[in-house]
Amino acid sequence: MLKTEMRNPDTYGIDKMSTLEMLEKINKENANVYTAVDAALPNIAAVCDAVSNAIKSGGRIFYIGSGTSGRLAVCDAAECPPTFGVPYDLFNGIIAGGERCMFKAAENAEDDQKAGIEDLKNRAFCDKDILIGISASGSAAYVISAVNYAKSIGAKAFSITNNPDTELGKAADIDICADTGPEIITGSTRMKAGTAQKIILNMISTASMVKCGCVYENMMINLKPSNKKLRRRMIGIVTEILGCSEIEAEKLLDENGWNIRNAVEKN
Repeated sequence: MLKTEMRNPDTYGIDKMSTLEMLEKINKENANVYTAVDAALPNIAAVCDAVSNAIKSGGRIFYIGSGTSGRLAVCDAAECPPTFGVPYDLFNGIIAGGERCMFKAAENAEDDQKAGIEDLKNRAFCDKDILIGISASGSAAYVISAVNYAKSIGAKAFSITNNPDTELGKAADIDICADTGPEIITGSTRMKAGTAQKIILNMISTASMVKCGCVYENMMINLKPSNKKLRRRMIGIVTEILGCSEIEAEKLLDENGWNIRNAVEKN
């Protein structure tokens, strides 16, 4: 039996616990996530390097998953453009069953092998691109077929799983396995497994964007002035880098089309 499907002996009596006891158990189990991710860091680093190299060579990054994994994929991809100022088609999140499954679960979508391939073809996925398939169980046919298709056309394909020695992990060029063990509620991989997946996706997108020059020191220098908060942040960044006043920083940004790089490099 997959570890993520086993019963967790530490939470057998969760239905009889007080609210505080229940939360303490959940929080204790969540602490195991960081240990699992820590063990996977070498493989995460290898995937980050491959992702940044692909981006520098004109490739795109695709995440694909079903259920919780698909929703996390879509969220991480959607957050890259406002954070790093990259095009919206650089990171692509695909969820089994389509956009409607972001809001309403369709549990049978993960079994559709053909759909995984078609969803990549419909987005003109090619050998320059990278695919990262995400499945806690490592058995979602939708994701496995997509990974196999990506490899068949010469693209690199990686996986994020929460069980060792899975079919998906074996199909991928590199498997990032965060072995989070049995869930607090048996089989509910939206919990520890999903938390680990979110952490790993954050690592991949963040580290690759840093390596692609989208961050100066630890500041976002490709921001767009799309709201008041971001305009204030951009002024603060220019102030920090140049050691000037906020009034001077805003003036420089105005003169340079609210482009932090231009505002800094020309001064």
